[in-house]
Amino acid sequence: MNFRRYFKIFLLGLMSTFYACKSSPEPAVVEKNENIEILPPAELYGNLFYDVQTRAIFQDSKTFVDAIPKYNVGLIRQRYDMLEDTTTAGLKTFLNQHFEIPEADQDFKSDSLQIGNHIKSLWEELKRPANDSISGTLIPLPNNYIVPGGRFREVYYWDSYFTMLGLQVDDENEVIRNMVENFAFLIDELGFIPNGNRTYYLGRSQPPFFSLMVEILADIEGEQVYAEFLGALEKEHSFWMKGASQLNPGNALHRVVMLEDGTVLNRYYDQFATPRPESYREDLETAEIALKRNLDLKKEEIYRNLRAGAESGWDYSSRWLVRNEENEFKLSSIRTTSILPVDLNALLYKLEKTISRTAKISGEHEISASYGKLADDRAEAIKTYFWDSELEFFQDYNFENQEFTGNLSLAAMYPLFFQIADEQQAGKVAIRIKEEFLRPGGVVTTPYNTGQQWDAPNGWAPLQWITIRGLRNYEHLELSEEIKKRWLKINREVYDRTYKMTEKYNVLDLSKESGGGEYPTQDGFGWTNGVYKKLASEE
Repeated sequence: MNFRRYFKIFLLGLMSTFYACKSSPEPAVVEKNENIEILPPAELYGNLFYDVQTRAIFQDSKTFVDAIPKYNVGLIRQRYDMLEDTTTAGLKTFLNQHFEIPEADQDFKSDSLQIGNHIKSLWEELKRPANDSISGTLIPLPNNYIVPGGRFREVYYWDSYFTMLGLQVDDENEVIRNMVENFAFLIDELGFIPNGNRTYYLGRSQPPFFSLMVEILADIEGEQVYAEFLGALEKEHSFWMKGASQLNPGNALHRVVMLEDGTVLNRYYDQFATPRPESYREDLETAEIALKRNLDLKKEEIYRNLRAGAESGWDYSSRWLVRNEENEFKLSSIRTTSILPVDLNALLYKLEKTISRTAKISGEHEISASYGKLADDRAEAIKTYFWDSELEFFQDYNFENQEFTGNLSLAAMYPLFFQIADEQQAGKVAIRIKEEFLRPGGVVTTPYNTGQQWDAPNGWAPLQWITIRGLRNYEHLELSEEIKKRWLKINREVYDRTYKMTEKYNVLDLSKESGGGEYPTQDGFGWTNGVYKKLASEE
């Protein structure tokens, strides 16, 4: 069967299944090219979903939404409605009878291999085949792809760019092309790249790194690659800019915000204002805490802010939180949708520059000029709205309060990574990175220890890469090399102790594991493998 035809049948099948399920009190609609609508997993399983997620049947809320029904979902629902033993034990028995329950694969050990060879062997372990059948919430893709590992059993958008860095070093060029084609397919069929290829991710995307993936593929195959993906690049830009023409000064709609002077910039967002299905219980608890603290937010706003924080990839971080009177950051204070993020806008600058370049290669000079102007205007806006001349650092901007958030983070490195900053700004950023972010294991994500995983003491591979390359762009070579040396060292030391590559690292105390967030540190791990391979290949 033609894959695109199969995919449309898959979506229509989801529609008919979801519309047959009436027990969910909060239906939500996801757009598919303005024509096809599909609903989230709560609609698929109805009362069973709510009972499983609210009663903590599984330690990880993601487990159930990744489970695969053994047969027709409608029949499973009917049998659940007739279930007499609704105790926790009875519900677990029911689930084991009617679903294939996934387990997080944490067995990526290979103690006989040197770290580089271990990573090379992991590509096959982390590879998943093209999906040619419906598997619960998994969205079919036409080509094979690499998953991060552990509880992350599907492809993830921004993870994949950093994974590709290592795939390129190991000459896994066919996999890189397959993944770029998969993402272009999702843009074509859904209008955007979702957080991951799961139906419960269809309300949001992730940091837009697709243009950088195309750049990697062009580096492998030649400049003609750009023209091949021009349509997909333009469609992704349209997704992020949706609603821009309807804005008035001071207004926000979807992922676009118009400031008082008419400047349009972007924020993270999510189409839904309900608890995340994969973190359902956790979101209910966060909303309840916020309401008890009498914070000036409705439940729906809290849910959307949590979802938007997940779209950022930094789920969660002090970047999105408000300090309380005790100078603490609590997740219940999350305000993601009120914030213009410096990293997102730098990434969209890169997307606009890439479209301009691609259109020029394709002979579309008018399109090239149009996107070139958009990129130039955005670069100026980034230097205007995100540069804090007092702290001499790039910051996120709260457009509702019309002020900087005051929460420093490595997102400040994105204007250096994309060479938007001027030399003086880059020099000031480098000084603060050395003074406030450099730690024994590399750079810490933020200087704040909040208990959230995208804060101290954790360091993450993608931000090491962004920081190192950003500093190199402005000839701060001694600092960039020191960060690289420390990061590779902690990767090697943890591998020598555990024979594992992990999702994140404690860069403050090298004897301790990383932590924080909603789940234990995962191993595998796609983007750590990719960044390690790329940096180690330069030695």
